Amino acid sequence: MSSSSGGGGGAGLHTLRFDNLALRSLPVDGSGEAGSRQVPGACFSLVRPTPVETPRLVACSVAALRLLGLGGLPDDELAQCFSGNRLPPGAQTAAHCYCGHQFGSFAGQLGDGAAIYLGEVLGPRGQRWELQIKGAGPTPYSRQSDGRKVLRSSIREFLCSEAMHHLGIPTTRGGTCVTSDSKVIRDVFYDGHPKYERCTIVLRVAPTFLRFGSFEIFKDVDEQTGRRGPSSGRNDIKIQMLDYVIGTFYPEIQQAHPKDKAQRNAAFFREVTKRTARLVAEWQCVGFCHGVLNTDNMSIVGLTIDYGPFGFMDRFDPDFVCNASDNRGRYAYNRQPEICKWNMGKLAEVLVPELTLEVGQSIIEEEFNSEFDQHFLQKMRKKLGLLRCEKAEDEALVSDLLYVFHSTGADFTNSFRLLSDFPIPGSSTSFTFAEFLAKLIEQCASLEELKLAFTPSMDPRQLSILLALSQSNPQLFELIGDKRGVAKEMDRIERFSELQQMTTEELLCKLQKSWTDWLQKYRSRLENEAEGVDDVAELNAERVKVMNANNPKFILRNYIAQNAISAAEDGDFSEVRRVLKLLEHPYSEEACVEEELMQEPTVEATASCEPLSNKRIPYHSKPPDWSGKLLVT
Repeated sequence: MSSSSGGGGGAGLHTLRFDNLALRSLPVDGSGEAGSRQVPGACFSLVRPTPVETPRLVACSVAALRLLGLGGLPDDELAQCFSGNRLPPGAQTAAHCYCGHQFGSFAGQLGDGAAIYLGEVLGPRGQRWELQIKGAGPTPYSRQSDGRKVLRSSIREFLCSEAMHHLGIPTTRGGTCVTSDSKVIRDVFYDGHPKYERCTIVLRVAPTFLRFGSFEIFKDVDEQTGRRGPSSGRNDIKIQMLDYVIGTFYPEIQQAHPKDKAQRNAAFFREVTKRTARLVAEWQCVGFCHGVLNTDNMSIVGLTIDYGPFGFMDRFDPDFVCNASDNRGRYAYNRQPEICKWNMGKLAEVLVPELTLEVGQSIIEEEFNSEFDQHFLQKMRKKLGLLRCEKAEDEALVSDLLYVFHSTGADFTNSFRLLSDFPIPGSSTSFTFAEFLAKLIEQCASLEELKLAFTPSMDPRQLSILLALSQSNPQLFELIGDKRGVAKEMDRIERFSELQQMTTEELLCKLQKSWTDWLQKYRSRLENEAEGVDDVAELNAERVKVMNANNPKFILRNYIAQNAISAAEDGDFSEVRRVLKLLEHPYSEEACVEEELMQEPTVEATASCEPLSNKRIPYHSKPPDWSGKLLVT
């Protein structure tokens, strides 16, 4: 049977034009030695995928497969090929060697412990696409793991890869998601209650999966951990890798500096810095939190890569941490720009001597913050419909809005989307200011939700000890304390105390005042936009169009992903496919089939254990209460 989501107008797997340039350009370990091991002097290790029992297609992305020239293939053919059971002609399977700084410490050799390179395909338009199957079995870099992934993580990665692409954010793509009857045991919550789960494989597609950590295999001994990269001292291979990366993925830079490698390498590093800054600005503008921004999860070509415990914010919280195992909030939403900048510094260190550290660090200081700030503000102007002129006060307007979001517990996505309904003064509207204000208030947190959000998380005795220590022995406090965490906890205590004394009516008044004050500023700024315009209605229509093209209606909220996962674990893949279709049109106002816009919480996804309502809720509504109890690690 032909895949219902496979599309048409394509060709079979035998027509894939493999051109495995990476394996021809970089050193390959062809020893075939079994087991996890250190791999010096190589960037790839040849390895075969481990077959799974009865592979079957969960879903496929027509758009992603079309990049390869594929379409209209039977489900079984996709499942067999992209599970690793039957390789397409021309594929050469290997695993990539890389290192990384994980949570700030150098971890030494890591590498593709579950992902296997299938090769590189030249698409119909001549673009180069690297194919990876993630979850296809052990490699030399698997360490203590089995090289497998399960339905939970695979569905999340597959859906989010495509969601980010259709949001317009640079990302790796998800081609297929294939599950099987093979099982592995996993302790989902690390609580001593493991269970068997189905082995699942995701086809990932990108120009390259090389990352900052790819260059860290050359790192000398790390002063903090004593670890070194497996190819430490092999500057000859570092030069090979730079030549390959720049020549293949930055050809314009190679062409601009054919004889001066110092200038070429500096131009390359400058472009990576800018791409990375723009990427994280895009994340911030849709409320996306990556969760594990280690250097091994940073793409060398500026893509979002390696979807693990990611999360889109529901209620806006600058300190939002999507990864439940990130206890100190290193990768919190508001820290993502500084962490990406820090990671750029680690890349600069391992490019020495091909790029001097002084030059690398100066490029970061010259480019990163300014590129981030400029891109972030440009995107925010579009989200607010400020199209005709740029004002110095725009930065403060955005900052004030985010403060209102935080103080009112506003839903980040829905509140931005609603702002397109607020008209430019002088254009007609079908509702009153009070009615619009009521719509915004509906997207804010209730008193109980705010109390829960600001409940102090630190034991009072521990906090008292840390505060005393910060005064009596600042040096010791720096070693064992967390200045940022203590300050955050003090703020939470103060806010929680206010909320404890507040009534629902008082909160409503406060919400109304906060929004009214900001909307007055916004109205004034919109009046500036309309100065000298003859047709205000036409300007407002254009503004709404731009805003709705930059403020998504649909995002991959955790509870939506969890419902799709729960259904899939019961053998029903229809919800995964419905959600995929929805995420392919994140900015659309046009009504799809009602069943594709509505969904019902499942028993497995509900953490509260309360009786479930049969009421179905729109995918774009505020998330249900139980969604706040979902944990992703």
